[in-house]
Parts: sequence; structure tokens; C-alpha cells
Amino acid sequence: MLDAIPANLSHPCSSRVQAMPDNQIVAVADLARHDASVVRLWIGEGDLPTPEYIKQAAMDALTDDDTRYSYSQGLPELRQALADYHRRHWQVDVSSDRFCVTVGGMNAVTMAMQAILDEGSEVIMPTPAWPNARQMIEIVGGVNVPVAFDFYPDGNIELDLDKLFARVTERTRAVFINSPSNPTGWRMPLEDMRRLRDFCREKGLWIVADEVYNHFVYDGEGPASSFLQVCEPDDKLLVTNTFSKNWCMTGWRAGWITFPGGMDQLFARLCQYNTTGVASFIQRACIVALEEGDEFIAQQVARCQASRDVLVDGLTALDNVTVFSPEGTFYLFFKVHGLDESSLETAKRILREAKVGVAPGSAFGPEGEDYLRICFAIDPELAKEALDRLTPFLTDLADASQDTTAYLEG
Repeated sequence: MLDAIPANLSHPCSSRVQAMPDNQIVAVADLARHDASVVRLWIGEGDLPTPEYIKQAAMDALTDDDTRYSYSQGLPELRQALADYHRRHWQVDVSSDRFCVTVGGMNAVTMAMQAILDEGSEVIMPTPAWPNARQMIEIVGGVNVPVAFDFYPDGNIELDLDKLFARVTERTRAVFINSPSNPTGWRMPLEDMRRLRDFCREKGLWIVADEVYNHFVYDGEGPASSFLQVCEPDDKLLVTNTFSKNWCMTGWRAGWITFPGGMDQLFARLCQYNTTGVASFIQRACIVALEEGDEFIAQQVARCQASRDVLVDGLTALDNVTVFSPEGTFYLFFKVHGLDESSLETAKRILREAKVGVAPGSAFGPEGEDYLRICFAIDPELAKEALDRLTPFLTDLADASQDTTAYLEG
């Protein structure tokens, strides 16, 4: 587990960095990373290996000594492959010079925030939300303005746009939308995308859209809508994405950002000063992923749907659990009623007693307290095993809660 940053360091450091909270998902995972008996559902990572043809492309590039510095914005061939990929899946024409290749999705979010935020700029973000995005706003000097999702007893999740619009001030610079959403599985309706676009146009605000999970939509409804489908090339829109999820390339650290026309030199410079670009042999593998990986994506989504159904059906049957069946992503966010401890402590207990690794809801902001998140990008048989382990633990929690209530009422 990561040690806490000392309050008073012997050497000067950034006050923003010193104020960063520990990542609670990592705090749980670090307790049992090397325990083979644990069913690991804590990290947002599929359990399939990277496809062989993608790995072979990287090895071929290495054999050809493709190991030198390259274009800061990314190989022209890769940026063209990204343009073709977006045209194929979302029927949008995005010029290849509107893409910048990044070191994963996190670096894409970092550069998006660096590009548009000044000191004190506010970014409105629906929450619970991915903690890395929330913290990056703070690191670059911005201010995160949370707007809570509405959770309903029937398992529905909605974002009230009027409530979001009401949080706009003269300091607001952007609205951050992650759809489909980590951790909730919420997906923004197309009509809401248009409404948000119109509002941001009127107010002169940026939309930063994290569309990492667009393919992970179920029951034949995918892919999810993209803001690129409703915005013009000159709209204030930044879209971040990654190769990590679609093609099981989490460790490769490659992603991309899509920006308005005319910003290519700005992002080339940002990339140069952040990372000096992505390794060229990795970019060669990314080209092959885009060109040959559609079938793999479809297979992975079908596999996730089977695991999702196992877990949703099983957890919904428990009296003390409210399941928010995801409209997208490969995460299941559920509320455990009657907890007498934090979701972080509950996640640690589940790890110790049930040997299942889950993410505490509080990792995604205070609105996530009393919730847990599990990643179901796993084999359906492993999902059944996880459910078999979780069910008695959660049932015992319900029984203990009932016993306590009866004692207090007696």
C-alpha cells in the first residue's frame, strides 16, 4: 500500500501534489496483488491478453529498429487509421490532423486540462467520477465542481442537466462528461448531448468528453453515441480515448485526443513537453489494432455482457443490495444497505473474508460512499465464482444489520 505523503516534508514540494489523496482502489489492490486466490474485480482491466496480431506488429517494428524519436503528434499513418476508425464506427469525418497520440487515456485527459485551464478555472463534473480526472483538474490549478447523479431505488441513474447548468459561474471553463460512465455505467442520451452542446455554445464553454467505453454497450445497442456526432469541427470539444480497454492493451500506454481544427500545433507542443511522444513500435501495434481489431472488440463485448448478466441477476436477488444495471462500460455499481463502516473498510473486509477484490465507492468521491464497484471484464465462469463468494458475505451483512435493528428496537 502507498505510504501517506508526510504533512511536513524535509524538502519543498508542490502544495497541490502534497494535498493529493491516496487512490483508494490502489490501496485495496496493493493488499493482495500477488494473492492468486483472490478474484480480482478492483481494477478497470479485462482479463484477456492482447491479441497476438497486435503483439506481432510491435515485435516486427522492434526487429526493424523502429525505436527512434518520431512525430510528437503521432505517426501520420496512425492518425489516418484513427480517422478511418471513427468514420467506420460513428460515421463522422474527422481530419487526421485533429488527432494527437498520447501515453494512454490519462495523458490525454492531462493534456486536455493543460490546454484549456487557467489558475482557478472551474470544471463541472458529474459524480461519482473517475478519481484520476478529478485530481488532474486540481493538479493543473483548476477547480473541480461536482454535480451528483440522481440514483433511484429502481436502479436507474440520471443526470439532471438543469442542476448542472445551475452550477455554471463566470469562472466555469468546461464540462467534463464521461459517457459511458466509470463507475456508474450511466450513458448520456443523444438528446442530452445536443442540449449540453447548445448550452456550452451559448456560454462559450468547453466540453471534455471521455469516451473510453463507447464500445461497451450491451443488448445490441452499441456503440454509444459520441459528441463528435453532434458537434462541428470548430466547436469547443476535446474527446479523450485509449487503446487500453477495446484491445486489452492497458500496459501498452497508448491513447489519443481529438481536438478542434487548428489546434494541431498546440497539442504537438503539449505532447513534446509532456512525453516527447509515444514509442513508435507501440504506435505500429496501435495501427494494427485499429485496422484488424473490430472482431476482437465484438467478442469482448459479448463476453462482458454474459458476465454482467451473471452478476446483475445474482446481486439483484439480495435484499440488502440495490444494483444499478450498467447501460455501458464493464463496471457494476451497487449500493449495500445497512453498512456500519465505510465502503473502503467494507472492500478490505470483502478482500480478507471473501477473497474478492472490489473497489470502494468512496474512491469516486463522497457521493460514492455506501457503494461498491466491480469490473466484469472477466470470464463468465469467474463471474459466477465471484458471485458465489460475495453472496454469503453480503447476506451476512444483511443479517447482522437486522439483528442490530431488532436489538435497538427491543
